[in-house]
Amino acid sequence: MLSRPVANPPNPWATTEVDYLGEAPDAKLEVYVDHTRQILARNDSPDLGFSYSVNPYRGCFHACAYCYARPTHEYLSFGAGTDFERKLVVKPEAPALLREAFEKRSWRGELVVMSGVTDCYQPLEASYRLTRGCLEVCAEYRNPVSIITKAPLVERDLDVLTRLAAVADLSVSVSIPLWDEAKARAMEPFVATPQRRMRTVERLAAAGLRVGVNVAPMIPGLGDEDMPDILAAARAAGARDAGMVFLRLPGSVAEVFESRLRAALPLRAEKVLARVREARGGALYDARFGVRGRGEGEYAAQTWALFEATCKKLGLGVYRMNTAEGSREGEAAERPTSFVRPPRRGTQLRLL
Repeated sequence: MLSRPVANPPNPWATTEVDYLGEAPDAKLEVYVDHTRQILARNDSPDLGFSYSVNPYRGCFHACAYCYARPTHEYLSFGAGTDFERKLVVKPEAPALLREAFEKRSWRGELVVMSGVTDCYQPLEASYRLTRGCLEVCAEYRNPVSIITKAPLVERDLDVLTRLAAVADLSVSVSIPLWDEAKARAMEPFVATPQRRMRTVERLAAAGLRVGVNVAPMIPGLGDEDMPDILAAARAAGARDAGMVFLRLPGSVAEVFESRLRAALPLRAEKVLARVREARGGALYDARFGVRGRGEGEYAAQTWALFEATCKKLGLGVYRMNTAEGSREGEAAERPTSFVRPPRRGTQLRLL
């Protein structure tokens, strides 16, 4: 069923709150248009290995219970629960705005991540094709790109991706935090199965693209037991790298995650929440840089040790998002950019 009853945690920025006297209505899909004037988002977080990202969409139909981006919807006067999943925002001018950004003299061809917040290949992309349009611009300007997604729809754009990879640095990371299909369906209700996503890894790798897997988020007490199977399947599918990020539950995400966990996996709920608190100093979230993506304590240390040992055994490079430029082990953190502005029509070519 594609709809569910409206349910949102209280919005800390709202002055009013809606309470239903009877049953809540179904959360229907609503699409809003954002005529933003800029498309490149800049971050200065020391935890992230990139400075610029492009997000053609806000909100995400995938409805993953753990999505750390849910509170960003509250800034739009929406809720972090079903509003985040069904009140979706599109930026139709995204490709044109990206072209404008690349034409500015201040742009130096830095890495652009698609997407840093919500999935750039969520179902709306099948119709709006905004991600594809942005990738075409990147290919034209030879700008380095890194894609993070959990949607097989990325396979549609193999032609653009191979063209881009021929002229610029390109990597694709497919997020697969759970391998058991039942657990995945409980936490990621509208995402393709883990096995289907792994076929995406295989198809991208077969096309000659650099592809990795992200065990992200690693859900304590749920995803740790699946991790070795995910990594082994990824290596067999042709993945070169792997990354892992501990579950993050900022703001209203904690309430959404806990309620859905208890509803979908009641026998697992207490164990998962206890493990989360064990890795977060007794709380459900720790916002400190350097800690929020890794966790602390013996359990977190053991989980990271298992991840790194498994990657080493399989020959997978470890992608560390909290190091400079998110560099892979053994690679230089900085590399020269391939970026070049194509000559405009009707202008004279410059002499070298």
